[in-house]
Amino acid sequence: MRVLVSGASVAGPVLAYWLTRYGFEVTVVERAPAPRKAGGHSVDLFRPAMDISERMGVLPRVEALATGTDRLVIHRPGVKKPVTLDLTKVFGATSDRHVEIMRDDLSEIYYDATKDDIEYVFGDSITTIEDDGQVRFERGQQRRFDLVVGADGLHSNVRRLVFGPEKDYTTFIGAYLAVLTLPAGQVPDGEFAVHVDAGRVAGVYRAAHMEDSRAGFLFRSEHELDYHYRDVPRQKELLRQRFDGMHPEADRWLAELDGTPAFYFDSITQLRMDTWSRGRVTLVGDAGYCPGPAVGGSTSLAVVGAYVLAGELAEAGGDHTRAYPAYERAMAKAVRDSRAFALGAARTLVPGSAAGVWALAQGARLVSALPVAVTRGLSKLNTKGVRLHDSIAVRDYSAVPSMG
Repeated sequence: MRVLVSGASVAGPVLAYWLTRYGFEVTVVERAPAPRKAGGHSVDLFRPAMDISERMGVLPRVEALATGTDRLVIHRPGVKKPVTLDLTKVFGATSDRHVEIMRDDLSEIYYDATKDDIEYVFGDSITTIEDDGQVRFERGQQRRFDLVVGADGLHSNVRRLVFGPEKDYTTFIGAYLAVLTLPAGQVPDGEFAVHVDAGRVAGVYRAAHMEDSRAGFLFRSEHELDYHYRDVPRQKELLRQRFDGMHPEADRWLAELDGTPAFYFDSITQLRMDTWSRGRVTLVGDAGYCPGPAVGGSTSLAVVGAYVLAGELAEAGGDHTRAYPAYERAMAKAVRDSRAFALGAARTLVPGSAAGVWALAQGARLVSALPVAVTRGLSKLNTKGVRLHDSIAVRDYSAVPSMG
C-alpha cells in the first residue's frame, strides 16, 4: 500500500518510520530543497514522545543534542537585580521524562532514522489530489497513492487543497513569536536571559553544542497583523515596531535582523477542525491540530499523533475508513486539552500589565525557593495543567502485525 506524506520536519518522518515498520510503502515530499537547517527555536519532547523516540532507537541522539538550558534570568524595567529561575525544577515539575532540543536538530534525527528506507522527494510540492488518489506535483510526474497525509505544518498545503482556505480553521490567540540567529557569546552556557515588559518578552539562549545563539521575541496583539507568512521584510518591520527601544540588549539583537542567517515569524494561532480526514486524505501534527506554536506542546503532540496514526492504519490493514476515525478518537482528548493549555500559557508567558510582570517574577522566585520534591508533588495533582503533556495516554501498538 502506497502512502504519500507531505512534510519532512517532525511528524512526517516519524509517521513514515512507523508506516514502513508496518509494511507500507512510503514517499515523503518536501517543498524545501534539502532537509531543513534554517535556525529555528527550541522545542520540548515530553514523556510520551520520548518513549516513542526510544522505540525508534533515536533517544540517545536526542538526549545528546539537548539544549542544556538550566536557568532563566528574568530582567524587568527599572529593576536592577534580575530574578533567576532554576529550570531543572520547572522541567522536573512538568515531566518525568523531558528534553528541550532545537527543532532542526530533532527533524534531522528523525530524517536520518528513515532516509535509508523511505523515498524522500525534496524541492517539490503537491498541486492537486484527486479522489482516486492521483496526485500532481509542481515538478515531478503525476503519481497515484492509496493514502495521502498532510504533515506540512500550520500553513499546510494539503489542508488548503482538500479542506479549503486556512482562515476557515484558524483562531488567533493574541500573540506573535519571532526567532533570529545571532553570533555565539550572547549569554553564558545554560542560561536563557529574558527582558520582560508589559505585552512583550525578548530573550536569548544557545544550545550547548551550537556555534550560534537564538534570540526569541514574543509579543501580544489584540488583532491579527497585516502581512503574508512568506513576506520576511514585512515581518522584520513589524518586529522592529514592537521592540525598538525596549532595552539596549534587545536593540542590539534587533540590529542583527538584516544579517541574520535564519529568521522565523508567525502568529500564535490554533487550528480548530471538526475532522482532520476527508476521503483518502488525513492530517497529522500542526497541519491538523496545532494548539499554538511555542505554547501548546505542539511538537510532542505531533510525534504522538504520527505514531497513533501509523498504528491505527496498520491495525485496520490500511483501511482508512476505519483507521482515520479511530485515529481522531484516540487523539481528540489530547488535542482539546492542549488547546486549553495553550490559551493560558500565552497569557502567562507574555504578561499584559506591569502587575503581571511583577507576578511572573514573584512566581519564578517561589518556584526556585521550593524543594524539587515539593514542586514535583504539587504538579502531579493537576494532569490538565503543567503535567498535561506528560499525562497523554498512548496505546502500545507493538503487537499490531505488519502488512508485509
